[in-house]
Amino acid sequence: MRTLETNDWIFLNSIIYKIYTVDDIDDMRTQFLEQMKMLIDYDSADFHLASPDGKKKLVSPILYNCEEDMSMVYDELDYSRGILYGGKTLIYRETDIITDEKRVDTDYYKNVYKANNWHYSLQMVLARKKEFVGVVTFYRTIGKDDFVYDDIFILDLLKDHLSYRLYQQKKKNDPTVEKLSVHAAAEKYELTRREEAVLKHLMEGKSNTVICEMMTITEGTLKKHILNLYRKLGINNRVGLFKMILEKE
Repeated sequence: MRTLETNDWIFLNSIIYKIYTVDDIDDMRTQFLEQMKMLIDYDSADFHLASPDGKKKLVSPILYNCEEDMSMVYDELDYSRGILYGGKTLIYRETDIITDEKRVDTDYYKNVYKANNWHYSLQMVLARKKEFVGVVTFYRTIGKDDFVYDDIFILDLLKDHLSYRLYQQKKKNDPTVEKLSVHAAAEKYELTRREEAVLKHLMEGKSNTVICEMMTITEGTLKKHILNLYRKLGINNRVGLFKMILEKE
């Protein structure tokens, strides 16, 4: 198994930081693919999101050194469709589910892989709470070796962070999602008692100064509670709070 050096961990932390802090989801995905070139040897890649309407299809592709959207191709693959939409986060090589001897004889390989000068692929299926949220696929050109366990290990360190970000983004953009009460949000997102109290005060419109006085905490401590709230709820500011939390119980 690969031993990560200090620089590798620093770079991984930088990727994780951007997963959570780059506001635009497309910019985040673009930067993710670009940064992964420093950790995994690949030649092309694509990053799709799950359809927001709940249908089993892929949307909003971000492509890296690819000339065409592969979403229609994925939907036609019987042997990987169950894996893709199964509601589980998985990382696998295509050669893990179909032998190399068989796959090179398929129309899929001839029309897609060979046409793009690819031979091997590594796929990261992203899901949270049994809900499929997206998929990333990395490709290697003909002549290169298959992906190895070290590559899977790197993706395994990142999969939960990506899944969480995409899940929060999907829920935030879902018009059918109803606002939660403060107590319901505390249970759903596993807020601490302090965080729940801060959330309640914020939704009542209290200023930071008043909240600090009521809770007998410093402004720095309050800011930490607020940042934790934003992280757990998958939002970036107070506007996001008012979009997902009921102002009155």
